[in-house]
Amino acid sequence: PVLVESLIVLIIVLFVHAVVWDRYSWCAVALAIQAFYVQFKWDRLLQLGGAVFQFRAAANSGLLPASMVIPLLGIVMKERCKSAGIVYFERFGIVVASTGMLVALFLSVIAVGITKPVPTNTCILTGVAGSIIIYTMKHSLTVSEVIEVLEVLLIFVYLSMILLYLLPRCFTPGEALLVLGGISFVLNQLIKRSLNVIEGRGDPMDFFLLVAVVGVVLLGLFFTVLFIFMDSGTWISSMFFHMMTAVLGLGVIMPWLYRLIQRNPLFWLLQFLFQTQTRVYLLVYWTFLAASACGVVFYQNAKRSSESKKHQASTITRKYFHFIVVATYVPGLIYDRQLLYIAAVLCLAVFIFLEYIRYFRIKPFGQTLRHLLSLFLDERDSGPLILTHIYLLLGMSLPVWLFPRSCAPKGTLPGAGALVPYSGVLAVGVGDTIASVFGSTVGEIKWPGTKKTFEGTMTAIFAQIIAVALILIFDSSVNLNSSYAWILASVSLVSLLEAYTTQIDNLLLPLYLQIMFMA
Repeated sequence: PVLVESLIVLIIVLFVHAVVWDRYSWCAVALAIQAFYVQFKWDRLLQLGGAVFQFRAAANSGLLPASMVIPLLGIVMKERCKSAGIVYFERFGIVVASTGMLVALFLSVIAVGITKPVPTNTCILTGVAGSIIIYTMKHSLTVSEVIEVLEVLLIFVYLSMILLYLLPRCFTPGEALLVLGGISFVLNQLIKRSLNVIEGRGDPMDFFLLVAVVGVVLLGLFFTVLFIFMDSGTWISSMFFHMMTAVLGLGVIMPWLYRLIQRNPLFWLLQFLFQTQTRVYLLVYWTFLAASACGVVFYQNAKRSSESKKHQASTITRKYFHFIVVATYVPGLIYDRQLLYIAAVLCLAVFIFLEYIRYFRIKPFGQTLRHLLSLFLDERDSGPLILTHIYLLLGMSLPVWLFPRSCAPKGTLPGAGALVPYSGVLAVGVGDTIASVFGSTVGEIKWPGTKKTFEGTMTAIFAQIIAVALILIFDSSVNLNSSYAWILASVSLVSLLEAYTTQIDNLLLPLYLQIMFMA
């Protein structure tokens, strides 16, 4: 399975660079080859328990698929913005690609360094790949851009040491690379923009996302350190938690956001949410769907209470939430993407805050949340945090957040790029859901070495093609310009990746589908 997963990722890399071949393509191919070799060293370390931190069990390291995501995103963003003539974001894409390559290379060096005996051939490959990447960066980046890349790498190193120690068994090395690399980049961007605020410049939506992500991460780090010295399950600790959340939110996060957008964040948010009648209708509709999701949780827990044997939610039951999320995102993508952008940010902040309440057992809802959510745990929730629902939200939202709006003057990209915001809906909401439902009910022919079935994968591909046809019918802004063969190839490769990967597919698949569509 690892070899097939690696082959699929290498095919995606070659597909992308067949379209956008330039000097960075050599770097990406060199990085992919060395990551292919190094991931076997990581796998061996995980099996022998020789890794520095405790990583998620029952999964391989996932180094190759994770290593290629950020560099490929940067490269396709650079090409899109270059064709649109937006120089600032073209340079930004180069910085993203360089940062992703350097962070992935750092993780590879760690694996090689702690492997005993030292793998000579892998060391040589890592050295060659590193030399190519550094040489290309030297001739491509300005001094300020090099400093920015090194700042992200430094933040990544410190975040990795802190979070991987505090949260054992929550990530594989590849998932840690994606999640912590993304947080490191967001934190660096927020610091950079906070130090260079120019009144009236910048999109308030982008600032809202940056401050929300950094705010909830810093909040979690603060309470994790605090509750080392306090029992978080008492009423005093719980009152202190709620009080300090209000103090940090109103005393730090709100003023920070005010400095960036130059207006009261709460007033701006209320004005934004209720600006048009369409937004009011969407908010009412989303409230109904949220209540339906809560109803599913309570109903399944009631079934568990009424049964004598231990009851655990089935795969099909868990996929109810995928259907609800699709029903949430599709109207937002068609009618108001800006509202969907902000609503997804708010929802992410709420999800993470509720996970803090569950994890720290904050009264009065901490223990209740633990009981309710334990029904929906699977083998991927082996650590102290429950992250699968947060990954589902991220997988649906990242294509919306990462869509290069400044490089799409008409609000959409030409060809297959028009489907970029729908990447999460197609890969996770439709493809992964249909594959799981049909694979677990009617699937008989299993892919070699996996539990996934041939019938599930083929049905997922067919369902995504039907979904693309429906998007063409209902979203007038989408014009594919006869790029149907590329869309079919993209959907097929990502569906095959879903069948063979042991990483969090809710996070990985939408990003790869977005990369293919943007290319």
